[in-house]
Amino acid sequence: MEKRERFASRLGFILISAGCSIGLGDVWRFPYIAGQYGGGIFVIIYLVFIFLLGLPIMSMELAVGRASQKSIATSFNVLQKKGQKWHWMGYAGIAGNYILMMFYTTIAGWMLAYFYKMLTGQFVGRNSEQVGQVFAELTANPVEMTIWMVITTVFCFGVCSLGLQKGVEKVTKIMMVLLLAIIVLLAVKSMTLPKASAGLNFYLKPDLARMREIGIWETIFAAMSQAFFTLSLGIGSMAIFGSYIGKDRRLLGESLNIASLDTGISLIAGLIIFPACFSFGVDPGQGPGLVFVTLPNIFNSMAGGRIWGTLFFIFMTFAAFSTVIAVFENIMSFGMDLWGWSRKKASIINIFLLILLSMPCVLGFNVLSGIQPLGEGTGILDLEDFIISYNLLPIGSLIYLLFCVTRYGWGFENFMKEVNEGEGLKMPRFLKGYLTWVLPAIIIVVLIQGYINVFG
Repeated sequence: MEKRERFASRLGFILISAGCSIGLGDVWRFPYIAGQYGGGIFVIIYLVFIFLLGLPIMSMELAVGRASQKSIATSFNVLQKKGQKWHWMGYAGIAGNYILMMFYTTIAGWMLAYFYKMLTGQFVGRNSEQVGQVFAELTANPVEMTIWMVITTVFCFGVCSLGLQKGVEKVTKIMMVLLLAIIVLLAVKSMTLPKASAGLNFYLKPDLARMREIGIWETIFAAMSQAFFTLSLGIGSMAIFGSYIGKDRRLLGESLNIASLDTGISLIAGLIIFPACFSFGVDPGQGPGLVFVTLPNIFNSMAGGRIWGTLFFIFMTFAAFSTVIAVFENIMSFGMDLWGWSRKKASIINIFLLILLSMPCVLGFNVLSGIQPLGEGTGILDLEDFIISYNLLPIGSLIYLLFCVTRYGWGFENFMKEVNEGEGLKMPRFLKGYLTWVLPAIIIVVLIQGYINVFG
C-alpha cells in the first residue's frame, strides 16, 4: 500500500480545514441573515449551535478520515463490518462534492471578476443604478461568466496537482494569512466610518423585539441551519484532511480550532458590513445582492474606495478559492483512492469534467433562464444549492453520526478510541446519550424544516 501524504505542519492542517469551511457562507450569507434575524441575539444562538452541532460532527468526519486513511469514496469500506452497506454513502459523498463545485466555481468566478473590475476602476464614476447594472451584465453574459469559471477551475486544480504540501498547503497558507490580514484591515476601516456605531449596535446588541416579530422558532432555525451549513459537513470535505494527519492530537481540540477560526471570520465579516451599511444608509438584511450591488456602491462613495473595494474582493476571492481548492483536493482523491490515478491525471481529467459540469449553472442565468426548477424566479443554481444544502449535507451528517455512535456501524468505542488518540481536548464519554439520541433528532428537524421553508 502506498504511503498516505501528510501535511507539513499542524498549522497547515488547521488553516486548510478552516479554509474549506470559510467560504462565501461566512462572508456573504452570515451578515445578511444576522441582519434579518435580530442581530446580536441571532449571533448568540448561532455560536451555541456551532458547539452543539458543528463540533461533534466535524470530529466524527475527521475520525473516519484518520482511521481509514482514505477519502469518503472508500473510507466506509475500510471501517464497516462485513456485509454492511455504509459504503453506499461514498457515492453520495462523491456526488455531493461534484454538485457543490458545479455552482461554487461560478460564484468564485464572480468574486474574481469583481476583484478585476474594482482593480481596473470599472466602477469609478457610476451612479448606484449603473453599479447594479454591472452584476446584471455579468450574469447575462455567458461567455464572460464561462471565462471566469474556467480560470477558477484551472487555477485551483493546478494548485492541487502540485501535491498536498507543495501545492494545497503552501498556497492555502498564503491565501489564509492574507485573508486574515485583509479582513482585519477592512473591519478597522469600516468601524471608523461615520455612523459606524449604529451599525455595531444593530449587529452586536441582542434585539429580542425583532426576534419575537420574526418568530422565535424561525430565528433559532436560521441560526441552527447557518451553523450547520457554514462548516460544510456531511459530504466528506473534512474527512479527507483527517486522512492526512497523524495521531498526535485529539480530534475534538482540532475541530474546535477549525470552527473557532471559521466563526471568527464570520463575526469579523459582520464588523465590515454592518458599520458600512449604516454609514451609507443601506439595509443590511437584503440578501445576496449585498455583496455585488450594495458594497460596490458603498466603496464608490468612500474616500479611497477603489483601494478598499479591491481589497474586499481579493479577500472574497481568497475565501472562495480556499474552499474550491479544499474540495478539489477531495475530488482528486476519489480517482486516486478508487483507481490509483496519479495527481496529474486526476487533475487533468477533472478540469475538463468540472468545466463541463459547471456550464448548466453559468447558462442558468442567461441562455437557460427559462428553466425554473423550484418555481417562479428560481434557476439552476438554486436547484444545485437545494440538493446540497437541504439534502446531502444534513443526510450525510446524519450518516456519519449514526456510523460513529451505533453498534450497526463503526461503533461508539471505535470512534472514541480514534477521536481521543493523542493530546488535547478530550471527547467526554457522558456525551454518548446526546450524540446517540438528541443530535440525530436535531439534524432530522433541520432536514424537515428546510423542506418546509422551500416548499411550504
